[in-house]
Amino acid sequence: MRKILYIFIFLVGLVGIYILSAPILSSLAPVNPIVNSAAYAKGTTVQKLLETMKGLENRLVIYDSGYRKLSYPNGDVPKNLGVCSDVVIRAFRGIGIDLQKLVHQDMRANFSKYPKIWGLKRADKNIDHRRVPNLRVFFSRFGKKLSTSQNPSDYKPGDIVTWSLKKGGSLPHIGIVSERLSMDGETPLIFHNYGTGQVYENILFKYHITGHYRYGLNN
Repeated sequence: MRKILYIFIFLVGLVGIYILSAPILSSLAPVNPIVNSAAYAKGTTVQKLLETMKGLENRLVIYDSGYRKLSYPNGDVPKNLGVCSDVVIRAFRGIGIDLQKLVHQDMRANFSKYPKIWGLKRADKNIDHRRVPNLRVFFSRFGKKLSTSQNPSDYKPGDIVTWSLKKGGSLPHIGIVSERLSMDGETPLIFHNYGTGQVYENILFKYHITGHYRYGLNN
């Protein structure tokens, strides 16, 4: 009887682990990803951006949102640290775009157009470009604002997407649309970091989309 009880407890534990892990497993990228190579042309900045993203993939990057003094221009936090915005910043540097410098220059010239969430009175080259609300303003001003539909085909490799991870917009997030597809071949995976490293995951429609942009790409 005791043996049967132990087996029952073991099976219940397995079911519990499966239930808890199912949301995580559903968002993971396939081991052998489906690639939508027809979605971009070879030899373009899009292809170069996507190649840069592959080189940045690293599950060991620790999520760290602490304020740090950075060099300028092309400043960065240590490579083993970062937040969601650092994924975008690092990827776009691969195609010669320094968002630290560009955002800082625009905020110095047009500070009133940017959010006043943090109580700052002037631009700060160490942190402004690492804040998603600031990046949304910048991409709206200098990029192309696109549809925030629920149609996967509206999202092309290299597009930038922002989300609110909590209701009310209290936890903004940002990532880049990749050429990789979900296991069903329908939804583009997002290259991002929200605590699991710099990775590809199927999260495009998992949270409320607050912005969709195209910036700095030649196709």
